[in-house]
Amino acid sequence: MCKKNILWSLNGILVLGVLCSFIIQPRKKNIWMIGDSTMAIKAPDKFPETGWGVAFAEMFGSDVDVLNKAKNGRSTKSCIREGIWKEVSDGLKQGDYVFIQFGHNDEKVHKPNTGTIIDEYKANLSLFVTEARSKGAEPILLTPIARRAFEDGKLVDTHGAYPDAVRTVADSLHVPLIDMTQQTSELLTELGEEKSARLFLHLPEGHINYPKGVIDNTHLNERGAETIATLVARELERQRMPLAKDLKKKK
Repeated sequence: MCKKNILWSLNGILVLGVLCSFIIQPRKKNIWMIGDSTMAIKAPDKFPETGWGVAFAEMFGSDVDVLNKAKNGRSTKSCIREGIWKEVSDGLKQGDYVFIQFGHNDEKVHKPNTGTIIDEYKANLSLFVTEARSKGAEPILLTPIARRAFEDGKLVDTHGAYPDAVRTVADSLHVPLIDMTQQTSELLTELGEEKSARLFLHLPEGHINYPKGVIDNTHLNERGAETIATLVARELERQRMPLAKDLKKKK
């Protein structure tokens, strides 16, 4: 009897310990990211093309999981149509964050499966916001990053009414907004036409992935991705968003 009582006690302590470990150990915070190629994780054969979401993920410690679901060529429409948003929505939990940045491909209205007119673009963004909130998640809207488009030494806008549409949705639904169109336009203007090329996918002939070379003023290289991610992190801090507390401390 004595041995049985001891065994029961030990088993009880073990079970209690396991239960306590579940109770005490907090759930990891998830940051979901949906967007286009400027944010996405790239295939190895596209290197050094790099989405800023890759660099952004490295700014958080092991207690935060960054789930980057951005994909090349996607718009708000194709994100919904292809089930990308459903995957994210189904996975959302209370306390998660969702970073939402589209625009580069929504502008391509000549592509019926991708492009969206402004009203549809706003409706899709609103859908992401309302569904995320219904799961207890915190959506954050971002305007698209600027393309490196200079004319006579001056940066020109290529996004038309799309950034303003994001700003309108953010204002009407009271969603945190990170205005990356403004931030990156100011950055590229400050750097100028020549120095700003260092942030984008510009390679001479002979690179293993780009034997003929490449001049791409939309997609970022590693340096560009790190620069844009830093701008996003600074905005989290400047706007005093709670998520800023989870950023790694600067050394």
